[in-house]
Amino acid sequence: MHHRTSIAAFALAALIAASATAPAPAQDISKYPDWTAQWRRMHGIQWDPGKPPARGQQAPLTPEYQALFEWSLADQAAGGQGNNPRVNCLPHGMPRVMTSTYPMEIIVLPKTTYMIFENQPVRRIFTDGRDWPKDAEPGFVGVSLGTWIDEDGDGSYDTLEVETRGMTGPRNFEASGLPLHKDNATVVKERLYLDQANKDVLVDEVTTIDNALTRPWTVTKRYRREHKPIWFENNCEDNHHVMIGKDNYFVSADGYLMPTKKGQAPPDLKYFNQVRK
Repeated sequence: MHHRTSIAAFALAALIAASATAPAPAQDISKYPDWTAQWRRMHGIQWDPGKPPARGQQAPLTPEYQALFEWSLADQAAGGQGNNPRVNCLPHGMPRVMTSTYPMEIIVLPKTTYMIFENQPVRRIFTDGRDWPKDAEPGFVGVSLGTWIDEDGDGSYDTLEVETRGMTGPRNFEASGLPLHKDNATVVKERLYLDQANKDVLVDEVTTIDNALTRPWTVTKRYRREHKPIWFENNCEDNHHVMIGKDNYFVSADGYLMPTKKGQAPPDLKYFNQVRK
């Protein structure tokens, strides 16, 4: 079921309303770019928009993680889900969330830039000069620290450089199961700015440093601004996939458990088959 608004949007609206009545911040908000409104991806849901998904991505994987990727593709070809934890409604996490499968909203404030996604955790990019936290709890979107830059020297910021660490898993790059390393030591670096030729296009240059890769991997994503957006809430409540152990099954429209692959064995029902004494 879709809803017309989201709890996260309400919370941030209250935050902005409160800031409007509070004393003026030390930093002038007029120095920051106007990235307000809804942003929609201008590409498919593959990680590198300039290449086909799956093997077409030509990802620089280590042999170990190339083998995992090949297993994922084979499992999906047989009807399974492979290395795609999203099937269980887990968050995309960083960096995959920046594919923006559904529209995102960006709210720029002097100390924090907020990115709101449907059916994903809110991403907070702290731009207040803080250091990396020593004991932060890992999360799917991690901890993001950003720095604003005035690249054209006109006295206003135009580029946001971001580094993200402290992510948890499981995560991957795209639905094909293109993997990230299980050690969750991923570091993601970004440069976000408006396209000089079209101020309604946001550019995100994303570089992923991960132990599943033989080198840093950089892709460029673009999003177009929707000035009069309609927002929906997607809570993943209609998910019909069921994971039992390491096997994925599907719940049919009439409520029965179904296999997802040819010849797939049913789950072990030993606890249901026990005879009560």
